[in-house]
Amino acid sequence: MNDANDATAPMEADVLVIGGGLHGTSSAFHTARRGAKVIVLEADYVARHSSGVNAGGVRTLGRPLPEIPLALMSREIWHGMTDFIGEDGGFVASGQLKIAETDDELEACRQRVALLEAHGFTHEKVIDRASVLELEPALAKHVTGGIWVERDGYALPFRTTTAFRLAAQRLGARFLEGTPVRRIEQRGTRWFAHTPRGTFSAEKLLVTAGAWSGELAKQVGEPVPVHPEGLMLMVTHRVAPFCRATLGATGRPLSFKQFDNGTVVIGGKLIGIADLANRHGEVDFVRLVKSARTVTDLFPHLRHLGVNRAWAGVEAFTEDELPVISASRKAANLYYSFGYCGSGFQLGPGCGKLVSELMLDGTPSLSLDAFAIDRFARHAAQAGADASPLVAH
Repeated sequence: MNDANDATAPMEADVLVIGGGLHGTSSAFHTARRGAKVIVLEADYVARHSSGVNAGGVRTLGRPLPEIPLALMSREIWHGMTDFIGEDGGFVASGQLKIAETDDELEACRQRVALLEAHGFTHEKVIDRASVLELEPALAKHVTGGIWVERDGYALPFRTTTAFRLAAQRLGARFLEGTPVRRIEQRGTRWFAHTPRGTFSAEKLLVTAGAWSGELAKQVGEPVPVHPEGLMLMVTHRVAPFCRATLGATGRPLSFKQFDNGTVVIGGKLIGIADLANRHGEVDFVRLVKSARTVTDLFPHLRHLGVNRAWAGVEAFTEDELPVISASRKAANLYYSFGYCGSGFQLGPGCGKLVSELMLDGTPSLSLDAFAIDRFARHAAQAGADASPLVAH
């Protein structure tokens, strides 16, 4: 019998993790793997929000420069996932293709790849129109080229998150679902998380609660400019195989793939309606129509394909579109991993490892300086200093 939700579970641990999404479950796994006693507190159920409703892209393509080392490291874990946690999460190394539809968009692709190469990154490759159509013959003929990353792909979000949860449980981690954390506080050397199911305590506390993380950070005097958005996905009826790669677009939001069963999953930061207080995301059908039009522009033969289902979850977006992966600057033994802006799925396996190193060793194996929680205050202070008028003495 699975006792993961047993309310009589021990109330103390070495590490408390708030949030049971992919980053929470991955961090729990990596931390338990190091011998720490871990309890994960999840307000709803594991993988309910951004970890269960994203498009599943295992994408190094198009990342902001500071994220690229993390994404490349995490991708290696994806390729060895079965050996690592005993399950591949449905990972398919389909390759990722970002399509250019105009000459200007293709030039933007060239400039992007040149920028990466100037920083020593060679994973993105510009390809011409003929190469794009060779990869995906069903694409509309107006495409002009694109960027191709061969080792990228996609996986199944709920299956991946569940796999990390089960691997963490095998190592002794405890998961309590339906256990929202209302308040956090530090007393002496221990952290306390207050929930309707009682109070939990540990030496170290990790906040990886997605769109709800900002409220917890605010409780310890660390406000972050973060806001919630509803992220949407839709799945079509089955259609004969026509697309092998995972696709994005240069000039408009798109994440697109066809599964082996013939259904097509369409996402790509499709913003719906976020109801943070009620922990609920709603589908905005007007925006879904716009995304569907992008798909039919690129694949005209899908014009009459029906949509089977659409759904939404809630995700945290930061002011600078980079996540917060950081030790607290206000309190000891408090850590954060949130604000992945709809692009955190691929990073989950690797960031969980880095966060465990941050908590247990004090220093991660890759620099997380770009993701520090106090960067917003530092940037605001710098902007204020730059705007100050000169004072005559």
